[in-house]
Amino acid sequence: MATKKNGLTKADYEALAELRYALRQFLRFSENAAADAGVTPQQHQAMLAIKGFPGRDQITIGELAERLQIRHHSAVGLADRLVADGQVQRVPDEKDRRQVHLALTKSGESVLEKLSAAHREQLHRVGPELSRLLGDLRGDGGSS
Repeated sequence: MATKKNGLTKADYEALAELRYALRQFLRFSENAAADAGVTPQQHQAMLAIKGFPGRDQITIGELAERLQIRHHSAVGLADRLVADGQVQRVPDEKDRRQVHLALTKSGESVLEKLSAAHREQLHRVGPELSRLLGDLRGDGGSS
């Protein structure tokens, strides 16, 4: 196939489009799963960011904002909604009482566990196709 000035071929564009489509299908699955669990996709992402933070089960608002790539004030509002819904609790820092961490409640843990199990199952189903598409883009045909 002809290569353009940027080095991309028609096959490259097709591979990128297929990967984007596969990712969008997974995101749609995730959005629907969150709605079925009674939370918004952003609330699900926040709970996962809290539970999955390296080395700790709680994070600061600033860390949440960074993990979700949102502004600090948006993270505050998201945390407020999660606290109001009983999914998250604010925990004062033991050393610096001005600092507050966010931790999942038992209810939040339960919701996240169900969502994470469903996501892991979905990734088992779509993972091979995602790996193949990534391999096509890397030029290795899907081998890692």
